[in-house]
Amino acid sequence: MAEEKTGMGMEQNVAGLLCYVLGWITGLVFFLIEKENKFVRFHAMQSIIVFGGLSIIAFVVGLIPILNVILIPIIWIAGLILWILLMIRAYQNVWYKLPGVGDLAEKYSQ
Repeated sequence: MAEEKTGMGMEQNVAGLLCYVLGWITGLVFFLIEKENKFVRFHAMQSIIVFGGLSIIAFVVGLIPILNVILIPIIWIAGLILWILLMIRAYQNVWYKLPGVGDLAEKYSQ
């Protein structure tokens, strides 16, 4: 795939990576700022869904003491693995869709 620029003037793979840097926060920023580039909008939406969902799950689990001790470390490890994987794939200019979530991100990023 040829290197494309975003509406912000950056390479799309760099912008795609940046969508994941601070989880759903940078995903939301790039989703609101980038209006043209579908690759960046997809990765921004996938970041919002994945890391927003993990944040909500961690918050709810944190309210239940016994689950907090057991599940919070699992959620953190899963989040770290996804964070690294998604940043690498975006930087490689790959439309990497997580199962289920990727389809939602594609649908809502248009």
